[in-house]
Amino acid sequence: MIGHLYIVAAPSGAGKTTLVRMLLERDPAIRVSISCTTRAPRPGEEDGREYHFVDVPDFVERVSRGEFLEWAEVHGNYYGTSKRWIEAEMIAGRDVLLEIDWQGAQQVRKAFPEAIGVFILPPSLVTLKERLSGRGTDSAEVIARRIAAARDEMRHVDEFDYVIINDDLQQALGNLLSVVSASRLQYSTQRQRHSALFATLL
Repeated sequence: MIGHLYIVAAPSGAGKTTLVRMLLERDPAIRVSISCTTRAPRPGEEDGREYHFVDVPDFVERVSRGEFLEWAEVHGNYYGTSKRWIEAEMIAGRDVLLEIDWQGAQQVRKAFPEAIGVFILPPSLVTLKERLSGRGTDSAEVIARRIAAARDEMRHVDEFDYVIINDDLQQALGNLLSVVSASRLQYSTQRQRHSALFATLL
């Protein structure tokens, strides 16, 4: 039995991390892939929980060994996803979710063309700026760079299967849960997961 692979992408500040956390609380059957990154941990983050924090030489060595399904440089830091772990989880029939950017999504689709892509949009650029400023972790210069990067990222929204506009958090969560539920009801999935039933009915 093969599990589903969900790709969730969004510009910084669109609410992707919050939505994914809420999704995992509601649906513990989904396993989230923990990426490697060279950026420093933010307050409250722990190694192995939010990310595997590594230094640049270690990351580059892993790239040379072909360990990453995808990797990219974002805002001056490297991020990468373990290919071996994802394959093992899916072969075991477990659903896996990746929180990555559009560049990473392109790389993942080359190895997993059946991956289900979801892009989270903010309701406006004004709201996006307010959310980034509300974090209180970035300078005005960094926020300006993130807004500029967000505009570039959002131009790739047409590369994804589903688009969720995160204006109301609970509604956005309901939309994300609907995407997961619908994917599990696809004919190929149901036939595989309930093969005995189909054998008796058809």
